[in-house]
Formats: sequence, C-alpha cells, structure tokens
Amino acid sequence: MSAVNATNEDLDDVLSGADIAPPPPAAAAPRRAGFAGAGRWLAENARALFGNAIPPLLGMLLFVGVWGLIAHGVKSIPGPAATWHSAVELFSHPFYDNGPNDKGIGWNILNSLYRVGIGFGAAALAGIPLGFLVGRFDFLNRMLSPIISILRPVSPLAWLPIGLLVLQKAEPASIWVIFISSVWPMVLNTAAGVQRIPQDYMNVARVLKLSEFKVFTRILFPAVLPYVLTGVRLSIGVAWLVIVAAEMLTGGTGIGFWVWDEWNNLNVAHIIIAIFIVGIVGLLLEQALMLLAKRFSYE
Repeated sequence: MSAVNATNEDLDDVLSGADIAPPPPAAAAPRRAGFAGAGRWLAENARALFGNAIPPLLGMLLFVGVWGLIAHGVKSIPGPAATWHSAVELFSHPFYDNGPNDKGIGWNILNSLYRVGIGFGAAALAGIPLGFLVGRFDFLNRMLSPIISILRPVSPLAWLPIGLLVLQKAEPASIWVIFISSVWPMVLNTAAGVQRIPQDYMNVARVLKLSEFKVFTRILFPAVLPYVLTGVRLSIGVAWLVIVAAEMLTGGTGIGFWVWDEWNNLNVAHIIIAIFIVGIVGLLLEQALMLLAKRFSYE
C-alpha cells in the first residue's frame, strides 16, 4: 500500500511539473527579447546621431575643403593644416609677456573681454531702466523716440573720435564705443516688452491702488524679463563685434590690436586663427545668455 502511495505521489509531482527544469526554448525567449530591445535602441540612437551630428560635421568638412582649395590656388593664404600647426604653437604659451606690445593670445582675449564687460555692463545699467521708463510713460516715449531713431543707426566707429576727444585716452574711448553701440538693443527691447503688457494688468493695478514701485516689481519686471534678456543677448553680440574694430584703431592690447599687429607682420595664419577665436568667443557669450534667457522664461 505504501508503494502504491509513493507511486501516486510521484505521478502527482510529474503532472504538477514539480522539480522539472524549464525547457531551453522558454529560457531563450527573454534573451531574444533583450536582443530585440537593444537593436531598437541602437537604431534609434543611430538615427539621432545622424540627424544631430552628421549634418554639422559634413558642413565643417565642406568648409575645410573649400578653404583648402582656395589656399591651393592662392599661395598667400595658408591652408587648414598650416593654420592648425600655427594654432598649436600659438596656444602652447598663451600667457607669455614680453612687454606691452608683445603679449600672448590669452592676455589679448582677456583684455578684450574686460573692455566688453565694462562697456556692456554700463550699457545695461543705463539702457534697461531707460527702456522701462520709455515703455511706461508715453510722454517720455514721444520725447526720446526722435533722438533714439537718429543715434541708433550711427556706425559705432563714428563715436570713437568723440570718445578720444572727450576722454583723452584710448582705453576709455574703446569702452565708450562699446557702451554707445550696445545700449540701443536693450532700450528698445525693454520698452517693447513694457508696451506689450496687457492693459488688464495695469487696470487691476490701478483698482488696487498699487504704488509705482509695486507695479514695477509685481507686474512690469516679471512680464518684461524675457524681452530684457533678448536685448541683453543682442547687445553682447554687438559689443563683441565693436571691440575688434575699436582696438584696431586705438592700439594697446586686445584681440583687435593683435589682428592688426599680425597683419603688419604679414602673418596671415594668425589672422585666420584670430577670426576663429572671435567667432568662438562670441558664440560662447551668446549661448550663455540664451541659456540664461531660457532659465527665466515664464511662458
């Protein structure tokens, strides 16, 4: 009887599947699913790589190829390889100092950024409040609009002789040119932002009898901040463009003076390197301000 019971228990175990290892095909199914998921991930990332990285890379290769063809035809223009070797040599000692007219490229870039920072900062301190006032008060807007319309299109370098005449020194004259050139985008964008505020907001402020300070801090400033940052981004681009031309005329140290000095030495490779430096630094400044503008976007 016990043997029969044991046989029945074994049969029950067999029928219930106890102590039986799963068949190999069932274990291989999750592995195939994992391979399929990895394949889909690789395909999606390959498409993203092709869409984001390949076009800019092809554009740069096309640029370098055209540059090489021009350099091959015009012997006075160094090609990409020669310019690269000059750049490696130039940036191997960027902060050497052999006197006031012989400094490394690092010092020249820092001096230009210093002038841009002072002129641009002064323009922001003057232009943003003026933009708020012009946009807020219609009388002031109608009074200053003719002056702004006349002065805004004036070439930045036309202001340099005035700066030299009044300030008597090249350094403050360069900063003056940066200031007068970069102040207008901040004034106009800030004023446009104030004028685009819905009238309902101002009506509510009048009903609540808010002071002018509270109107500025609670309504104007938060709503106009994206316009202010747009004006700041445009102004930094103008300031960086102007400093190169101003330093070519005023001398001293700076990326603009360095370009002119290298032209006098007929070092065309360094001039091409300076063009790339100006473009890269300007791009970094603009991208930094764009990130700041996105951070303070409340749409």
